[in-house]
Amino acid sequence: MVLVNPQSGRGQALQLFSGQIEPMLTEASVPYTLVITEHQNHARDLVRETDLSQWDALVILSGDGLLFEVLNGLLEREDWEEAIQTPLGILPGGSGNALAASVHHYTKSPPAWGKELLLSCGFLLCKGLVTRLDLVSVHLASSQRIFSFLSLAWGFVADVDIESEKYRLVGPMRFLVGTLMRLASLKVYQGRLAYLPAPTFTPQNSSLCSSLPCGPNINQKGPPDSLLPALEQPVPDHWTVVNEEDFVLVLAMFQSHLAEDLFAAPGAAADDGFIHLLYVRAGISRLALLTLFMTMEKGGHLAIGCPHLVYERVKAFRLEPLSPEGAITVDGEMVEYGPVQAQVHEGIARLISGPRGCGRQPALRPLSSPGVIILWRMRHGPDMKVFPPHDILFESWM
Repeated sequence: MVLVNPQSGRGQALQLFSGQIEPMLTEASVPYTLVITEHQNHARDLVRETDLSQWDALVILSGDGLLFEVLNGLLEREDWEEAIQTPLGILPGGSGNALAASVHHYTKSPPAWGKELLLSCGFLLCKGLVTRLDLVSVHLASSQRIFSFLSLAWGFVADVDIESEKYRLVGPMRFLVGTLMRLASLKVYQGRLAYLPAPTFTPQNSSLCSSLPCGPNINQKGPPDSLLPALEQPVPDHWTVVNEEDFVLVLAMFQSHLAEDLFAAPGAAADDGFIHLLYVRAGISRLALLTLFMTMEKGGHLAIGCPHLVYERVKAFRLEPLSPEGAITVDGEMVEYGPVQAQVHEGIARLISGPRGCGRQPALRPLSSPGVIILWRMRHGPDMKVFPPHDILFESWM
């Protein structure tokens, strides 16, 4: 099944599929069914209710928003534990394409954009290797819990993401335009930030629930959040509380790329079990902030010694905005503004990605409307698998 939203990216998702990907699938004798999405959360509703036993993979051609819908739909099922292990593939068709850029990066290949990135991900799709993908559960002030695969942002990055929507027709350049517009009216945001540092060694079956009142997981679908206290409770004593309350941005990354040309977390991998937490303290100049984002294209922002930038690897975090107005985005999608906390669930999903011989596989903004999904019928196999004749086809193309 192929789901296409005609509004994805520059409105060219269907053309990208028919012109680039469909010939690959035809050559590889992969059957599919085409469906045009008609409204927001169409894909979410579909995967929540459909019989997944007739499909062996879901392949999404879109920006990152459609994958957000699909993942949350899978985790809302009664059989979520089995459903979330359905292999997921990503093909870039939006304006952000962060997960696709991350998957490409994990193969150790040179950076790629646009059509070149699409072809790279198409080759990986035909290669058919499946690896694990971390997901992050996010608790909002209303007690709603959602699942993320990419990022959570507050402050400058969230503002750029939301405000640049009006420039969607220019494609990935919308983020550059939005960045320059926001730099012209740079804001400082008040809030509190705390996090659970990632240990050098993670003990098996570690849990806080034996000693702390954990967040409400009873009768909730999806994995329990054993590292999080209830949102109204103080954070545990062994968490780190950031002293500063004035920020320019807070950005939690779960994949390497925030967009095709924003290499935000160079050390990230699809299944590394970490949240890569970055924040910029107030006091940074416009020029210094612009330099950070310019060097982020090649992942050099962590090496320039900016005194206002802090980077930590964590397992969980809590953010409490104090500024009365602002925006929080999860996978690029604006969510309820207010206190939020999150923890990582290591490797609970499955991602069609590059071979592990390329290095330890890390995996990969949501907009609720973009995309194409292919429910790809394949032959069952173990966790890491290759599906003939796709392997032969891939090797001949390369």
